[in-house]
Amino acid sequence: MKVLPEILQRYQQGSKMLAVLLDPEKPIRLTATDLNSADLVLIGGSSGEVSDDFMAKIRILTHRPIVLFPGNVSQFNPLADAILFLSLLSGRNPDVLAGQQIAAARSIQDSGIEVIPMGYILIDGGRISSVERASHTTPLDPANIDAIVDIAIAAQLMGKQLVYLEAGSGALFPVSEEIIKQVRSRLHIPLIVGGGIRTPQQMKLAFEAGADVVVIGNHFEEHPEQFPLFVQHE
Repeated sequence: MKVLPEILQRYQQGSKMLAVLLDPEKPIRLTATDLNSADLVLIGGSSGEVSDDFMAKIRILTHRPIVLFPGNVSQFNPLADAILFLSLLSGRNPDVLAGQQIAAARSIQDSGIEVIPMGYILIDGGRISSVERASHTTPLDPANIDAIVDIAIAAQLMGKQLVYLEAGSGALFPVSEEIIKQVRSRLHIPLIVGGGIRTPQQMKLAFEAGADVVVIGNHFEEHPEQFPLFVQHE
């Protein structure tokens, strides 16, 4: 099953999606029931490889699409269903704009994995995030909504299939509803929002503002028992 066509179909239908982000360097605390209740399972982090053993564990736990959300070239693993081929457009570090992508390009093409081009936009979530440290870029000021919208428009014009608004893992506050609304109003491709979402109400507000996919990772690492609450409030 191809992942992007499913996301696009859900987007066109106005159906929202919950994605769980698993860090390959951390224990998997969610159950098979949890992972199979999510719409997507994302694998990735700011460092560390995605091993075949880790992928095998995920395959045993879920039949949902497994999508790589890599922090660098070392996190490519052809055993996934798809890869988010992202460019960090909010910064000006050439390594995360195109360098890592070029380094992985041949392996990705040879693997035959589904590739989903994505524009990635890092927004200040109130604390220094692992993305900021790893990418050596500065997040955008959430008050500068025009700049955020401009980058999202540019991503769409570049041919990206998805735009991701990221507040960073463990952010003190998520991407604001106003930012989501303003970006959503200028896009005709699916919008992903992640970082700092800790309650079903925050997820609901993100969806209502225009997010098509909400990604939650850090909160479920700390409170896996709360996962059913988020599924009930989708």
